[in-house]
Amino acid sequence: MLNRSQFYRFFIAVLIVSFAIFTGCAKPPAEEMAKAEKAIEDAKQKEAAVYVPDLLAKAEESLKKAKDYITAKKYKEAKQAAIETEGLAQQAVAGIAGAKAKMKADAEQAVQDIQKTIDDTKAAVTAVEKDKALAKAREEVQAMITKWETDLAATKEKLGQKVKEGAGDLKAMKDQIAAKKDEVTTLLTPPAKPAPAAKKK
Repeated sequence: MLNRSQFYRFFIAVLIVSFAIFTGCAKPPAEEMAKAEKAIEDAKQKEAAVYVPDLLAKAEESLKKAKDYITAKKYKEAKQAAIETEGLAQQAVAGIAGAKAKMKADAEQAVQDIQKTIDDTKAAVTAVEKDKALAKAREEVQAMITKWETDLAATKEKLGQKVKEGAGDLKAMKDQIAAKKDEVTTLLTPPAKPAPAAKKK
């Protein structure tokens, strides 16, 4: 049997070995952090910031949390946060194609809406082309139409190269044309004819 002195020495030795094992295992999750950072970098290169900014923001926030855990030497929590970061970044990459397709579809619909407005405005100009009183108004509206057509052509070209920027320009253009609708209507409305004078009895 161990005497008291031997027992204490044995107990202390066990504590030292246990502490050494614990501290040896408690290391920053370098591999998981590297994977997490690479996943976020891959997502950025594939334009996740453009098409799925919310998902990318969550991944970046999760990575920040992992780094904060490492600073606090909470390596278990840091490892879990790093794994979650990688998963969120992968979700962002997976969502890019769908978000891009939707953005492009919405942009194409906006192109159709703008083109219809332009065509309707042209028809309105044609309807009053014989009204001499509206000659100046027709010129003004025709200038608007020409500008809209030029801007639309340029925006459609941009849409083929940079969907996000093109979609933003289309939305701004659509809002601008909508704001001009009442002005165009007013310009192309023939002036009211004076009421005939009442006949004297």
